Amino acid sequence: MARRCELTGKAVLVGHLVSHSNHKTKRRFLPNLVKVTLQSDALERSVRLRISAAALRSVEHRGGLDAFLIKAGDDELSLNARALKREIAKKHAEVPVN
Repeated sequence: MARRCELTGKAVLVGHLVSHSNHKTKRRFLPNLVKVTLQSDALERSVRLRISAAALRSVEHRGGLDAFLIKAGDDELSLNARALKREIAKKHAEVPVN
């Protein structure tokens, strides 16, 4: 399983660990990934995703999973998240707005 957020695309970064004597050695900066179950209002079911903690805060700030996916670009979403976005868009297209 790749160390990549399914919603934001945040992945592993590479940099240097710098000692007091300015000696540099390679290190990896891992994203803070958590497995969460989010509720989709349009699909009326829960969805399990592996996302970063920052993405979880962004989802809550935008008003839920559906609102986040509608505004998100396809290039940063995983294949699973893109499929969810298409399902949600299809549901929104079916429901008439009063």
